[in-house]
Amino acid sequence: MIVCSCNLLSDGDVKACLKPGPGCPRTPAQVYTCLGCSPNCGRCARTIRSIMDKALSEAAEATCQRGCCSLSAANGAASSVGAAIAAEPSL
Repeated sequence: MIVCSCNLLSDGDVKACLKPGPGCPRTPAQVYTCLGCSPNCGRCARTIRSIMDKALSEAAEATCQRGCCSLSAANGAASSVGAAIAAEPSL
């Protein structure tokens, strides 16, 4: 589906530049730069943001399900601390 008629960008083009990591675009402007263009009329910015949010949240969910990201580690640590506190005898 074409999301930017000024630059002829598709949703696939936007998704292709969204690789999780330090170089991943975090704003629609960074997506334009990654794809070698710039916004003209700006009507597509909200759609690009929506595609970005969905793709990055799906990537984060997939990572967290494997238990290898910091969110999973933090949740696991919080559960361990909670269990330790519950097992501790009251004073």
